[in-house]
Amino acid sequence: MNSYDFSTDMFCLKGKRAIVTGGNSGLGRAFSYALAQAGADIFVPSITDDDGTTEQIVTEAGHSYEFLEIDLTTPEAPRRVIDEARERLGGLDILVNSAAINRLGDVEEFDRSKWDPMVAANLTAPFALAQAAAGHFIDQGSGKIINIASLFSFLGGQRSPAYAATKHGVAGLTKAYADELAGHGIQVNAIAPGYFATALTEETRRNPGANRKILEHIPAGRWGESKDLMGALVFLASSASDYVNGHVLTVDGGYLVR
Repeated sequence: MNSYDFSTDMFCLKGKRAIVTGGNSGLGRAFSYALAQAGADIFVPSITDDDGTTEQIVTEAGHSYEFLEIDLTTPEAPRRVIDEARERLGGLDILVNSAAINRLGDVEEFDRSKWDPMVAANLTAPFALAQAAAGHFIDQGSGKIINIASLFSFLGGQRSPAYAATKHGVAGLTKAYADELAGHGIQVNAIAPGYFATALTEETRRNPGANRKILEHIPAGRWGESKDLMGALVFLASSASDYVNGHVLTVDGGYLVR
């Protein structure tokens, strides 16, 4: 008799409720789509209004979509986001900290005017949202917190010290929270995307020299596509990852091994 207890239903998110920060554009929209396709209702807090696309792809999957226009770096934002998500969706099971910004500048010109907003958006906001969600998840006895890290959680970042510093911080925060919350039935993990074909990388991809340099460093030989992240996200959001704690999962086509 088979003693294994496994079913692909472990990856199903039917009945789950998820917050995806910045979930109406870029990779965040792909995260919203993937979670909805797996069965979750979606709440998107973002400083950028939805143009209707994210709502459409979520509702077409047969699930609820709620949007809150809010600056996540304000002191009152974390508690308001958690409270409104729970009220509008009827509960909360998953938090995806996806929203981030990046500004470039040489060392001598990269001052606090560039540094401070990035630290607030990329590190302090995920920390505060995860802390606010953790209280609810502890009472509930379960929950998934998924932070979006970066290859620059492991590497330096030319012309963007704040991006590298904050993404290193996201990886550290992930591990620290996992250490403290695992005993409460809460999994805290991160995804570190590599080089993806998005609007933010369009200029680089159009530059033959820059494009070639990046592709030569990727064993898979191509830029990532949004769909390449979807399986990783659904895995970390589902019960299939209930014994995965404090892991930073790179989805990079092998970039870090070369």
